[in-house]
Amino acid sequence: MIDIGEARAYVLARCPAATAIAVPCREATGLVLATPVVAAEDVPPFANSAVDGYAVVADSVATATDSAPVELPVVGEVAAGAFTDRVLKSGEAIRIMTGAPVPAGADAIVMVEDTERIDNGERVAIRRSTSAGAAVRPRGDDVQAGTALYPAGTLVSPAVAGVLASVNAATVHVIPRVRVAVLSTGDELIDDGSPLQPGQIRESNRTMLLGLVRAASCDAVDFGVVRDDEAELERVLHQAAVECDAIVTSGGVSMGDYDVVKAVLSRIADMRWMQIAIRPAKPFAFGLLGAGGRNVPVFGLPGNPVSSIVSFELLARPALLQMMGHVALDRPLVQAIADGGLPRRPDGKTHYVRVFAKFGADGRVHVASVGSQGSHQLAATSLANAIAVVADGDGVQPGAPVPTMLLSVG
Repeated sequence: MIDIGEARAYVLARCPAATAIAVPCREATGLVLATPVVAAEDVPPFANSAVDGYAVVADSVATATDSAPVELPVVGEVAAGAFTDRVLKSGEAIRIMTGAPVPAGADAIVMVEDTERIDNGERVAIRRSTSAGAAVRPRGDDVQAGTALYPAGTLVSPAVAGVLASVNAATVHVIPRVRVAVLSTGDELIDDGSPLQPGQIRESNRTMLLGLVRAASCDAVDFGVVRDDEAELERVLHQAAVECDAIVTSGGVSMGDYDVVKAVLSRIADMRWMQIAIRPAKPFAFGLLGAGGRNVPVFGLPGNPVSSIVSFELLARPALLQMMGHVALDRPLVQAIADGGLPRRPDGKTHYVRVFAKFGADGRVHVASVGSQGSHQLAATSLANAIAVVADGDGVQPGAPVPTMLLSVG
């Protein structure tokens, strides 16, 4: 058996990032920047008002109070999207809306709640003094031209995309999403809803893996169930390699007897068949399948559904993220508290125990086993939102810390 670190290093070394493409910033959300972004413009591009109110010269209302307001003539009005070329003088006011350019000569804004309209708006009573700069957003207050905004490797969130639009980075270079072919093999698999015949089972791994691939921000392509026919499987795998950037299969990777998946992949791809010192998901296969001058990664996951999930999380998901330019490849790892303990027996393997995680009253993450831990028992695992990493030995005592991968926290 090999260590999970060795298996991971082998896979990641063979899954480089894809070639960058240029896309509109509005289509970049969820993708990773391939090149740095430097602001070409100031944000905001001009000094503007943070509130609805009146632009004034602060010194002219220095004595204003509720009991002794200062009255000023209103010599103009400016709305958002408009401007005025009037230069404000001391002792005057201009009505102004949020986001509108601050008139020349003005150095403060008095919010409308601290004022009262007089003479049908021709004059205004200022009931509170202010200071220079009050409620004024200076030019470049958020971003200044020439600022290095985002380095390569930044994940474009909706907020990041908004900033890109605000500085006129209309087109950005990103690493594209990986197209991942997902397929299952086996004469025993049924996915058409028909009654089960002796020896048949419902297909579930492919359905599950399609969801896991999509959740990793990849484009999942369903290649269906392939029967145990070498020629047909070879045809489908070659087609998948031509149409997609990676291939995920489940089943046929153990060290047992003859299997169609192993026979075909051993013949057409450069494969490594691994036995990893973990439980579940000890068997795992990885290789490269040539197609049109490209080497397409093939992830051979175990057939047991829980093993398939764990293999995907530990090996396939990080590799797919790396292919899309992500810097953070792993789920968040925290020291959680094992409520009830996580017992096990020594066997030379690291155990990945499916648990439910939640925040406790102490502000820490607490975990408890979801119950059945068999590699075939998907129903119990489906409730897990985390995976506890239990080192070889006798397990984790109740109340003791345990490293835990957070899939989500509920």
